[in-house]
Amino acid sequence: MSTATSAWFDCSSGASGDMVLGALIDAGAPVGPIRHAVEAVAPGDIRIRTERVTRCGLAATKVHVDTADGPPHRTWRSIRRTLEEAALPGSVREQALSVFARLARAEAAVHGIAVDDVHFHEVGALDAIGDVVGSCAAFHELGIGAASATPIALGSGTTRSAHGRIPVPVPAVLRLLADHGAPARSGGLPYEMCTPTGAALVLTFCRTWNELPPLRLSGGGTGAGTRDPEGVPNVLRVVLGVPADPAPQEAAADSARTTQAAVVECNIDDLDPRIWPHVLDRLMAAGASDAWLTPILMKKGRPAHTLSVLCPPALLPDVREIVMTETSTIGTREYRVEKRELDRHFITVPVGEAAVRVKIATRDGCPVNAQPEYEDVAAAAELLGVPLKTALARAIAAANTDAANRRPAP
Repeated sequence: MSTATSAWFDCSSGASGDMVLGALIDAGAPVGPIRHAVEAVAPGDIRIRTERVTRCGLAATKVHVDTADGPPHRTWRSIRRTLEEAALPGSVREQALSVFARLARAEAAVHGIAVDDVHFHEVGALDAIGDVVGSCAAFHELGIGAASATPIALGSGTTRSAHGRIPVPVPAVLRLLADHGAPARSGGLPYEMCTPTGAALVLTFCRTWNELPPLRLSGGGTGAGTRDPEGVPNVLRVVLGVPADPAPQEAAADSARTTQAAVVECNIDDLDPRIWPHVLDRLMAAGASDAWLTPILMKKGRPAHTLSVLCPPALLPDVREIVMTETSTIGTREYRVEKRELDRHFITVPVGEAAVRVKIATRDGCPVNAQPEYEDVAAAAELLGVPLKTALARAIAAANTDAANRRPAP
């Protein structure tokens, strides 16, 4: 299928991993390559099978992920290593890593722990790995280049988790949507309509949020959830086609994700400069995307700084509290901005006997930038007894070699 194919996800009845995978298979994604991709990640542990069902009178594909007994939970570190080492097409690996990275960041924020220490529980189970890798493989097989979605229905009430009964929408889903400025609605049903895995998949695949855009339709599919409530079809639909006018097609060519963010600023001329590193550290630790100082000249010729903080809108109260308590300002100005960002993930490369983490930015699934983590490079330089610039050059070369090895053959 042409790489110009666009997809639109109808999430008016929610989203879960098996619903996304079922819709893509129903739309024509071949099951064979999907099973092959899942097998590459968890050999012999996961089996994908499909069933034709009806939900409120609508025919749909229900995906069943049968799994062997596995560990009760997995860390983001272990899942990342497994995905990095699996024999997957580059775009499938990058998307699967992006899905789990989103989940890890959300769970870390909800539980107040480091991202690498997140224990996924439900989303780290083998069936969720099957949903994520299978959905990313199906997306790849359909040749989808750009995707959009409706606001996601979340549900209400409570649901059972590894920590006991928790309210719906569950905290991880709220965090995922807030971090990406994605729209949502209740959906009006008294149960969990959107799971963290479903939210992370839709956020990874979709760049924009809208009703069905102008498309020359080429197909579509319907994925079924487990429940079959009366009056509302528990399904997720995907519609495939090519943009019907030039403007959407040109927009689809830009794969950078658009998200909503907030900026908090204030001018300060009376703070002991030794305090600034502490303030910036506090802001970053609280979850700010970035924080920086700009030298300025204020009234009466006073040298000063503008403190600027970029953060997700949901973090505004926390950022405001830190700025007000840790600095000498008596007020802030705040405004919303639109961020455009590439997908990114971390890999680990060898530099002599040292290991260095490298942040990889991707565009349409292809690496476009590799930036080694400074602390790891400094530690490698110390261990190897070489200049910092030499360790940095070796880390970049190793990252480029890794990217070349992962790139699928033409």
